[in-house]
Amino acid sequence: MPHVTLYALEEELTGREPALIGELTSAVVSVYGEWARSSVDVRLIGIPAGRWARGGVTVATAAPSVTFGMREEVFARADAASVITQLVAALTDAVAAIFGNECREEILVDLVGQPTSRSGLGGKVISDARASD
Repeated sequence: MPHVTLYALEEELTGREPALIGELTSAVVSVYGEWARSSVDVRLIGIPAGRWARGGVTVATAAPSVTFGMREEVFARADAASVITQLVAALTDAVAAIFGNECREEILVDLVGQPTSRSGLGGKVISDARASD
């Protein structure tokens, strides 16, 4: 299940949630295909004023950042470089579509590989649950 977490200043996020959820979901679908739509988990995290800082000083504006979590095995696939490039571009496009193109150059996208041996679902380690299926 792909996990997309977007961090933005609360006041800049408020009111954009439905459109942003749709854009981020569609970005993932554009890379993986329609079959992935129902599995995309989007979390929007609004950071209150005074709690986002750069260089030791709080900022009044900040481009959103996106963390995309996926199984680490994706990074070992033969097409990993292509998938990574597509994901970064699609997620950046999705954020810029909602927050404006002027923030595009500062949108950070982190792709995080999660080992199934260190992740759990339903109280079981995912790799253990798969082995017993």
